Amino acid sequence: MSLKVLLISANTEQFNMPAMPLGLACVAQATKNVGHVVSLLDLMFEMDAASVIKKTITEFGPECIGISVRNIDDQNIETPRFLLDKVKEVVTLCRDQINVPIVLGGAGYSLFPKSALAYLDADMGIEGEGEIAFPSLLAGLQSNSDLSEIPGLYIRERGCQQPRTLAKNLDELTLPDTSSLSGSASKNKEPWIPVQTRRGCALKCSYCSTPSIEGPILRLRSPESVSGWLESWVKAGYSNFIFVDNTFNLPAAYAKEICRRILERDLNMRWRCIIYPKNVDQELVELMAAAGCRQVSLGFESGSEEILKKLNKRFSPAEVRTTSAIFADHGIDRMGFLLLGGPGETRATVEKSLTFADSLKLEALRLTAGIRIYPDTQLAKAAENEGTITSQENLLHPRFYLAKGMEGWLLARLKDWQTSHAHVIM
Repeated sequence: MSLKVLLISANTEQFNMPAMPLGLACVAQATKNVGHVVSLLDLMFEMDAASVIKKTITEFGPECIGISVRNIDDQNIETPRFLLDKVKEVVTLCRDQINVPIVLGGAGYSLFPKSALAYLDADMGIEGEGEIAFPSLLAGLQSNSDLSEIPGLYIRERGCQQPRTLAKNLDELTLPDTSSLSGSASKNKEPWIPVQTRRGCALKCSYCSTPSIEGPILRLRSPESVSGWLESWVKAGYSNFIFVDNTFNLPAAYAKEICRRILERDLNMRWRCIIYPKNVDQELVELMAAAGCRQVSLGFESGSEEILKKLNKRFSPAEVRTTSAIFADHGIDRMGFLLLGGPGETRATVEKSLTFADSLKLEALRLTAGIRIYPDTQLAKAAENEGTITSQENLLHPRFYLAKGMEGWLLARLKDWQTSHAHVIM
């Protein structure tokens, strides 16, 4: 017997570009695969979300509602916006409209599974990958069985009994077909289809939340499954893709094989990705360019060797310069990122980073002042040791690390520098 399941992507923020709900589409596909009837509602472009939600619930009549939480806040230290209030409105609208279980999930939720569940007042939430846990939850709801044994499931006022589990083989998690995301793509003037070839990260950057969301072990989809999925989208008429992997080039051999499979299938596509600025060679960049790569994001964060070490980065400014030059030589645009104000930052290291970034002659550069503090990171421990936060804070509401001496000065300096650099974004 199947259930009617409504999945809602509550995200409406467009930080760099409208983000399509790939994670929720993966859960939708897994839910369809076990026989349930699924409706996926993306609120990104809805001008009157309340009316759309009410209409969808009335017409579809869901027996369970899943709501994806992508972002907690906008990570802006100057005027931070807490984004869960909009999600709470979605939860309330659903609850007022129909009496069915409301389940939370998504990257943002997984960072704060207990406190976000309490704040949003939903019934349950799934920490981590939902492709296995959510269908298991639906089976439990159907059979009225004990739900506490489902890994990663938080139940309101009861917490979580079993820690989350992560799929060892990503190929066992079916990628969504084009119909799952076509509704979102059709409302976007220039849709960029998100592609995730791997999950997890073992790099342990001091501030990064990825290990908390995806785990500390890198897991890879087979290049054949990735290229086959890309081909289905190209055949459906799409040509723009964005690889959302945190480090497209790691491991390099895997990245090269992805490019080779794209070339073998002769896919007419253009794409962008995120590069860890180390271990990038001519062969990789040549393959990327031939396979359609048009832009890379270089998260080098600082031009100071000292600060890079404090951020637990495993590359040097010299390696960043070499990496940047190779991409420039192959006609691939580069967007750089500076993350300023972390532990050990001084006015001198800031100036050094600005001078370094300027010397790279990037097509675009994004500046960030202060670092959002996430739980279970080295940065959170440093902030606690320095008295910036306490061990009792759950950090759901945004807290930022800003090195002493940076208050007031850093933002003013960056804004002033931006006025003479047209390619700089803040």
